[in-house]
Amino acid sequence: MNRALLLPAIIAVTLLLFASSYTVPETEQVILTQFGRPVGAPVTTAGLHWKTPFIQKVNRIEKRILEWDGPTADMPTEDKLYIDVDTFARWRITDAQQYFVRMGTQDRARSRLTDILGSETRNSVARHQLVELIRTQPDRKPVVDAGLGEAGIANVLPTIRFGRAVLEAEILKEATPKLAEYGIELLDVRFKRVNYNPSVAAKIYSRMVSERQQIAARFRSEGEGEAAEILGKRERDMAQIESEAYRKVQEVQGKADAEAIAIYAAAYGQTAEAREFYTFNRTLETYRTVFERETTLVLTTDSALLRLLKHGPVATPEKTPPPLSLTPAVPGLRAVGGER
Repeated sequence: MNRALLLPAIIAVTLLLFASSYTVPETEQVILTQFGRPVGAPVTTAGLHWKTPFIQKVNRIEKRILEWDGPTADMPTEDKLYIDVDTFARWRITDAQQYFVRMGTQDRARSRLTDILGSETRNSVARHQLVELIRTQPDRKPVVDAGLGEAGIANVLPTIRFGRAVLEAEILKEATPKLAEYGIELLDVRFKRVNYNPSVAAKIYSRMVSERQQIAARFRSEGEGEAAEILGKRERDMAQIESEAYRKVQEVQGKADAEAIAIYAAAYGQTAEAREFYTFNRTLETYRTVFERETTLVLTTDSALLRLLKHGPVATPEKTPPPLSLTPAVPGLRAVGGER
């Protein structure tokens, strides 16, 4: 063979081999098309495969599980609350030929997923109240909130019949047969985020603030009632203690006065010297009681009160005057004596 033709022949054979062969990895499957139409069954076995060169085209399709992250959508609940719902899903291609014919590309498949899942999510949310979308377990026990649980306020959750997991299962059940027509198997659907619509969020927060203010007012009222009860009990206890103490003081004072009178009477009934000493002692006690600071008294010179100051403690027994009684002090008076 002419050496000049050998090299072109080798190049041509190499190109023909490359055009006739293709490889399939473990993560993909292949649809062969001839003039735009699928030819044969999908190739799902990994390895080296052959095709008609220059006529058949290799179309690669994913075998792995794919993700779908839907856009945030505004939708109403059964209790007329508008919320923003963000969902995501996992799917895979089970019928490559049907998928290729109906969808062609992943972009078109994701667009179709958005339409179907968005519609089913909206229908499911509209059939249930917001609490069903937020909570998962009907028998969930809340955490006590700042001691409010003991009052039965914040520790009470509304009763639910289904829960978020049931709503996700409903969406999965309704969307699965619709996507199966396109050769797609829907594996899972979940809610990623649920939030109040900005147009109603301010009203919701205002209602939450109002509820907390009512709870605070209730606790303040209960606290004021308990404080009044404690103060009333304290006043009663103090009055009782003071009454009991006053009674005991009066008893002690009465007993002391009785003993003092008995001692005075016994002393006065004895000798003249004893009576004189008794009179002298009582007079001094009277002075201590009457003559306080800044005290003024207007008396005559023969007043019994001035006897001790004029004549001293000596007096004849037969003219001993009776003892002076205890006269209460008169503030603001000063003792002044003079002749009549």
